[in-house]
Amino acid sequence: MIMSVRNDVVCTWCGCCCDDIEVRVEDGNIQSIENGCRLSKSKFLNHDRDRVDSPKIKRSGELVNVSMEEALEEVADILKDSEFPLIYGLSSTDVEAQRLSTELAEITGASIDNTSSVCHSPTIFAIQSIGAQECTLGEVKNRADLVFFWGSNPMSAHPRHPTRYSVMPAGLHTEGGREDRKIISVDVRETTTAKMADRFIQIEPGKDYELFSAIRATLKGYDLKEGVGGISPETIEELAQEMKEAKFGAIYFGLGLTMSTGKHMNVTAAIQLVKDLNDHTKFVINPMRGHFNVAGANKVLTWLTGYPLGVNFSRGYPIYGPGEFTAVDVLSRKECDAAVVIASDPASHLPSAASEHLADIPTVVLDPKFNATTYLADVVVPTAMAGIESEGTTYRMDGVPLRLKKVVDSDQMSDSEVLEKIIEKVR
Repeated sequence: MIMSVRNDVVCTWCGCCCDDIEVRVEDGNIQSIENGCRLSKSKFLNHDRDRVDSPKIKRSGELVNVSMEEALEEVADILKDSEFPLIYGLSSTDVEAQRLSTELAEITGASIDNTSSVCHSPTIFAIQSIGAQECTLGEVKNRADLVFFWGSNPMSAHPRHPTRYSVMPAGLHTEGGREDRKIISVDVRETTTAKMADRFIQIEPGKDYELFSAIRATLKGYDLKEGVGGISPETIEELAQEMKEAKFGAIYFGLGLTMSTGKHMNVTAAIQLVKDLNDHTKFVINPMRGHFNVAGANKVLTWLTGYPLGVNFSRGYPIYGPGEFTAVDVLSRKECDAAVVIASDPASHLPSAASEHLADIPTVVLDPKFNATTYLADVVVPTAMAGIESEGTTYRMDGVPLRLKKVVDSDQMSDSEVLEKIIEKVR
């Protein structure tokens, strides 16, 4: 029996990208992990389940096993025959694959989009408009004595965020850990995070913009005559006072803010509130990013094209078009005539009209595992799992780049190796 322990492994579940995971490997199989949350343990220990065992091409309505060479030739032919292809996904793979996907989009004249277009794109649009006072996770750990979770539920979605960064840990200026922090949850219903918080503010759905504006008005000395979003004037004044009196405050917001009524205007109002608070104290605001490298998908596309999502190369240069070249739009309007899906499962998450069009056009899937999209695809190319079976780079939710480690071997090529071969064949 050959046993080894890999230390300081980066977890590839959520945007926290915890880099203190310890993985025990015996005879090439992962036996246990330490320091990971329940989601991390599930991913590492079950990485070999539901795997795509061989490259596949759909023939007579059924996916049949073929050689890798035959599958890649088919992918290249689909892209060469396409007039308006779509490349989508990219949030659960590494930076290197994201870079090559952008190159593939350029040489094929494709639209390229990532999963942020259906989650935190309003965050991006707001920051493009007015900027944002962001910081690293470590700064919140070391300095924040007041933390808001607004429309986000990290206890369920990012389990180690509270325990490692924002609630429990002792920091440079928060030596008492949990005792030195006040936690406030703002949400439309009582979540597990709300139950953990010192205070829960239950807001009416779709009233976030109004509440941010009311707090800003209170900060500027206006007296509120009535409540907002089910929150009384007294409570709003108390919130404003608590924010002003904080030594270092932080707002972490999620899809409850970005995907509710108002969308980017909600985020804009939140950023404007934080700007106002910085006249009184130090305050920051950060999005709770979901997939482990969705932040990287935005950053890579930005430093290659100038734009974070919804980019089209049909004219030979990048054109930015949210609402025009984003995946839901080009699929729902039946504009693209082929699709390459990388490390994503749009058939499970996009509107039915978008999924139906994926089933009607030549669709290629690059993914380690079977999912709803692989079953409607015309070509399925199995790949190694990034951060477990192949090395690479990822960006944590706060924009800090981290190096992914290879923990076990795989018979499959990495996303980057597959994309390099596709690019070579297309050229």
